[in-house]
Formats: sequence, C-alpha cells, structure tokens
Amino acid sequence: MGISIWQLVIILVIVLVLFGAKRLRNVGSDLGSAVKGFKSAMSEEETKKDDASLLNKESDVIEGEVTSKSTSKNESRD
Repeated sequence: MGISIWQLVIILVIVLVLFGAKRLRNVGSDLGSAVKGFKSAMSEEETKKDDASLLNKESDVIEGEVTSKSTSKNESRD
C-alpha cells in the first residue's frame, strides 16, 4: 500500500518539469544550509547548558570556606 518506485519516479519527473533542475539544486542547497544551521544551533545550546551547569557547581562553594582560604594566604604573606 506504500508508494512504489515508479510512482516516486513519476512524481520526481513532474517536480523537475515544474521547477527546473537549477531551481531544485538551489532549493536543495538552501535546505542543506538550514539543516547545518539548525544542528550548529542545537550543539551551541547544549554547550551553553553545560557551561551554565559548571558555573552553578562552582557557585555552590560555601562563602566561609572561600574567605578562610583567602585569610590563610594573607596570613602566610605577613
């Protein structure tokens, strides 16, 4: 009940006649560029989420611990 190979060939020939080979090539390259842009945007978003999670982990440091480390450094300098 699916599309046979001959039906697909007929549809492709009709599309080729209606739009022309040059226009179909441009549409194909535009579609490829759009897919690449979408993939890069998705990977960029994942990188931002990873960076944000790292920043959240660093901000979980207790403030008293940070000040005690900094005061011990200051005392060793004296």
